[in-house]
Amino acid sequence: MKNMKTNFRKLTVVAILFVMASCSSELDQKPLIGDTLDNLLQNNPGAAKGLVSKMYATFALTGPSGPGSSDIVSNDAGETGFLRGIINLQDFTADDMKNRWGDDGLDQLTTTSNWTQNNKFFRYLFDRVYYTVPQTTNLIVALNQTSGPDKELYISELRFLRSLAYYYMIDCFGKGVLITTENYGTTGALPEASRTELFNYVESELLAIESTLPDHNEYGRANKSAARMLLARLYLNAVVYTGTARYNDALTYVNKVITEGGYTLAPNFVHNFSADNNTSPEIIFPLIADAVSSQSYGNTTYLVNGNLNSETMPLSFFGATDGWGGHRATKAWYNLYGDITTTPDVRGQLFWTAGHTFEMTDYKVWTNGYPSVKFRNSNATGPSTPTSFSNTDFPLFRLADAYLMYAECVVRGATGGSASQALSYVNEVRNRSNATSILQADLTLDFILDERGRELNFEGVRRTDLIRFGKFTGGSYLWPWKGNTLNGTSIPDTYNVFPIPLTALDANPNLTQNPGYN
Repeated sequence: MKNMKTNFRKLTVVAILFVMASCSSELDQKPLIGDTLDNLLQNNPGAAKGLVSKMYATFALTGPSGPGSSDIVSNDAGETGFLRGIINLQDFTADDMKNRWGDDGLDQLTTTSNWTQNNKFFRYLFDRVYYTVPQTTNLIVALNQTSGPDKELYISELRFLRSLAYYYMIDCFGKGVLITTENYGTTGALPEASRTELFNYVESELLAIESTLPDHNEYGRANKSAARMLLARLYLNAVVYTGTARYNDALTYVNKVITEGGYTLAPNFVHNFSADNNTSPEIIFPLIADAVSSQSYGNTTYLVNGNLNSETMPLSFFGATDGWGGHRATKAWYNLYGDITTTPDVRGQLFWTAGHTFEMTDYKVWTNGYPSVKFRNSNATGPSTPTSFSNTDFPLFRLADAYLMYAECVVRGATGGSASQALSYVNEVRNRSNATSILQADLTLDFILDERGRELNFEGVRRTDLIRFGKFTGGSYLWPWKGNTLNGTSIPDTYNVFPIPLTALDANPNLTQNPGYN
């Protein structure tokens, strides 16, 4: 399996030959390839797969030429990775993780305060989406004009990747520009697309490719279950995105993942976050990392090394040679397990406490708060050799999330499921980590939000979860450093979406700023 993931990543070598200069603005539609694709496919039948692989790589790597390269404009290539952006925007802005580096713009995320259109971390994610969307669209247009082998499969995969990029535009910014195969290459600025318009487009794309994607695909590539998980996430958050609840639809598609996908929970929770997690039976869609062939400061290297520091921790135990001393969890996360010094819950044992304080009285001090060792670069089974870059794939979609989504839909009143099945799924997730079973009466929305925190924190979903449960803005739920105060304070509803970057507004006069931002 490790060779399979490495070989798939190496296919990007073919694609690199056709990569053009990095985008100069967020809405740049420069093609990944020119009009030579027909000749390329005639001379190299494997070229199409390599080009598609490059599009998968935009979610895992920062650029085509090693960790110092970037597909988008930045003074620091390592900061621009998709996964690094999602962790910054989804976890540092929420209750589970805080960063201490104080980089320009990062403090504002960690403290959910002073968000502006000039914050580079908002721009990086926006730019990443609008690098991926035009390039996947260009490839779809080009492949439609060829008759190579597996053409329809590659087009379906590209439509999935484009939908995945748009999903984060919907979730994070609430609007954008809709680039499709129909308007690709249009001269002049495209109109602004609302959140609902983007939602409807992504929904239609995923529904269209559900039947054309295979039941099973090569490791690291999209299959039916990946598309269904993305649809389920879209529907689960539909009330936030469009104002209309779609829990019945969310339940329909997550149930397909559970009953038809063939996935099972990994017996060992930590296996999902270890260097050999490509052998986990639970991971539905990963973002691939490899310490040799896909080095990046923006993939799980950011998660592993960012939570380690040789001053207080044994780096080699976690398969690392470098510790960046940046990230620590807050008590809002580890308190979900009760007393973590005595909890039997395996998930609650994945914090490094030696040399660190329970309270994060100063988020810029490394020893304040407990680093999370959920992600590590060591193998779950067998020996491993420490490396500077991470070998651990990122589980963007996994079965435990599907189980918890099923339960949430049922508790929210979705039809087509059962309360007893929802309880069974939740207890399977808990029992896998040695947590005690709960009773039907315990299965409330508050419990589900907490259980999602116990199971899924630091996996790029926490901010979205808190918003869906009405706990992100306002003052009903406070966590350390929310609103830039030690014990937390209320933040405005404006913060339920991020500001549109100023560079994007300058690039397209049809884009407007989200309310409440200057």
